[in-house]
Amino acid sequence: MASLSVGEVTNRGSMWELDQNLDRPMDEEAGRLKNMYREKFSSALLLRLAFQSLGVVFGDLGTSPLYVFYNIFPRGVDNDEDVIGALSLIIYTLTLIPLLKYVFVVLRANDNGQGGTFALYSLLCRHAKINTIPNQHRTDEELTTYSRQTYEENSVAEKIKRWLEAHAYKRNILLILVLIGTCTAIGDGILTPAISVLSASGGIKVQNQNMSTNVVVLVAVVILIGLFSMQHYGTDKVGWLFAPIVLLWFILIGSVGAVNIHKYNNSVLKAYNPIYIYRFFRRRWNYDIWTSLGGVMLSITGTEALFADLCHFPVLAIQIAFTLIVFPCLLLAYTGQAAYIISHKKHVADAFYRSIPDAIYWPAFVIATAAAIVASQATISATYSIIKQALALGCFPRVKIVHTSKKFLGQIYIPDINWVLLVLCIAVTAGFKNQSQIGNAYGTAVVIVMLVTTFLMVPIMLLVWKSHWVLVVTFIVLSLMVEVPYFVACILKIDQGGWVPLVIATAFFLIMYVWHFCTVKRYEFEMHSKVSMAWILGLGPSLGLVRVPGIGFVYTELASGVPHIFSHFITNLPAIHSVVVFVCVKYLPVYTVPTEERFLVRRIGPKNFHMFRCVARYGYKDLHKRDEDFEKMLFDCVLFFVRLESMMEGYSDSDEFSVPELGAGGPPTSSASAFLQGEKTCSTMCSNGELSLSSQDSIVPAQSPPLRGMTGSSLLTRCSEGQASSVGDELEFLNRCKDAGVVHILGNTIVRARRDSGVVKKLAVDYMYAFMRRMCRENSVIFNVPHESLLNVGQIYYI
Repeated sequence: MASLSVGEVTNRGSMWELDQNLDRPMDEEAGRLKNMYREKFSSALLLRLAFQSLGVVFGDLGTSPLYVFYNIFPRGVDNDEDVIGALSLIIYTLTLIPLLKYVFVVLRANDNGQGGTFALYSLLCRHAKINTIPNQHRTDEELTTYSRQTYEENSVAEKIKRWLEAHAYKRNILLILVLIGTCTAIGDGILTPAISVLSASGGIKVQNQNMSTNVVVLVAVVILIGLFSMQHYGTDKVGWLFAPIVLLWFILIGSVGAVNIHKYNNSVLKAYNPIYIYRFFRRRWNYDIWTSLGGVMLSITGTEALFADLCHFPVLAIQIAFTLIVFPCLLLAYTGQAAYIISHKKHVADAFYRSIPDAIYWPAFVIATAAAIVASQATISATYSIIKQALALGCFPRVKIVHTSKKFLGQIYIPDINWVLLVLCIAVTAGFKNQSQIGNAYGTAVVIVMLVTTFLMVPIMLLVWKSHWVLVVTFIVLSLMVEVPYFVACILKIDQGGWVPLVIATAFFLIMYVWHFCTVKRYEFEMHSKVSMAWILGLGPSLGLVRVPGIGFVYTELASGVPHIFSHFITNLPAIHSVVVFVCVKYLPVYTVPTEERFLVRRIGPKNFHMFRCVARYGYKDLHKRDEDFEKMLFDCVLFFVRLESMMEGYSDSDEFSVPELGAGGPPTSSASAFLQGEKTCSTMCSNGELSLSSQDSIVPAQSPPLRGMTGSSLLTRCSEGQASSVGDELEFLNRCKDAGVVHILGNTIVRARRDSGVVKKLAVDYMYAFMRRMCRENSVIFNVPHESLLNVGQIYYI
């Protein structure tokens, strides 16, 4: 690197220019790395995943026939047209919401295979600057997985983009909307196991009507404990265990439904004419219509799991399973039940079990009980996915995440959340002891999540898909036409159990919003208090201290600039390590960052300062695995950067080349497909073969082969012939420092509310946030930093 002399800096006459030249953000360092990351699935694997998805995704949706008609007609039924009208409403609700809206539209809005409200939010963050934590840089947009659209100047999409970016309150409203959808989805993950398991265990009273309800609740609690205790085996194993049960269930309800249509009344097939929906509303336009709508709403509970569980399975696998098995079997089941009810109107309360032929009653009962238990798996898996996405985007406290499958990256297990869900499920089950009240709560949670998804899909269709406004209006009108009446029906049942998901969602919303608010304030404090490079240069190569042998990794949330904790450290201690590396670990609104594109490295200041910066970038799907040696990965990155820097010094601008790839945690390989970025732009060579120094202060990456007839290693050898001594000395110096010892310096910024703050703010910051910080995992644990190598630097920030 060609350092700037003091005279040159003085001639420029600007401290700002000095900072910009010596410690600019990672601008060109990121380059245009192209190593396409895609999960590809063979036909056989796709069918296997479609089969597994039955046990994980569709259990909740598939068990709705157990109780839908009873909730539609709680006071009984006395008219055939009411049954046909209710069936018609169920048919077209299933067609419009699960099939058309989710399977064929919303699933397409996935973020490279990731679903849920936060996946939609991350898509929007990439296409508009609406992220409330402004830690992104334009170099992040050059990632392989950072896909985004460009817009024409006066297009509708560009106007909407500018409108969203114009004011901070719009970004906050969008974030609040996402958090509401996320929190109610978590509430869904609590209520689904409660109602499913309680309905399953209630079957033991079939033969003994005198059995106490407390016994049923006790059995339900035991089953819940067993179900949640199995979660650590992972979605892959749980899917293989549950999928055969759910497949048998769908075959059973479809077959029984077809038999009942033929046996009892095939006139119910006229329910496929939507005119009977109009007649149904006209006949029951009073309070009963809202009661009936609340019951119909239960026929699509579990639909949101189709989207939220998308990270566990590819889109095509879920589409195959739903269109070929789930949807046809559900239509046959509901139509068959309607045919039976028309012939046996007094049996509406238990129409499902009474419509089963006597010869297969007990096998059907066993399968139904097992399927009801399995139904909870869909929302449990979805809750894990949602929490992981929220954590990565700075909206949830750091919790332990276990990756349960080596083949499929999205299959995870969160122990802390698992046991919280268990406790809350037991509380709801033991507290209500009533399936109808839990069902009312259940419907409220589901319809709120659906409404949030509908509203988020509008900017997705306009910004990401660039859809015509007519298509957008059609989508939102059809969605709201179905969802708003169901929402009203559920709200009217708040006093009958509908308050439960609202309380649960409010509790999780407070946790997520307070955590996000304080995280943003901490980042703003780091930005505003970062140290000027001019001050660092003024200290000289020794930084005004004794430079002791060793390497100091200073962790910071800043991708540029020197963090305040460093100045706090060196002003209170008389010594600093010979090599200092500022490490920034940041999450981006992408599902993953390929390993070969994860790290960016550059030098800070002149060479004799021995200061570097390393930015480690992760997506919300990426995990810090326990077997990864993060320290070794960082050190190898710095070593490779030094070699790369010397190789690329002195190049001109007539040709480009790629340099060898650095594997995760290992030395450079011979595949010239990616590289770690250095500081000097050395990406080109003169036509006469002479090396010349570029005036830029960053590396411009390239995709062309190195030099004709030369491998990456031979190029490295040739470029470093005149500098082998200096490079070798620096590499030897770095290795000696590593042998002397490595210390990880972590900032421990304590956030406190100002004395003049209100009571609410003090409670949120001084108590809620402080408690969550104490309870959540430390960064040292996440990065597997040895305790004996850890040094915390504390500071207090008042907001």
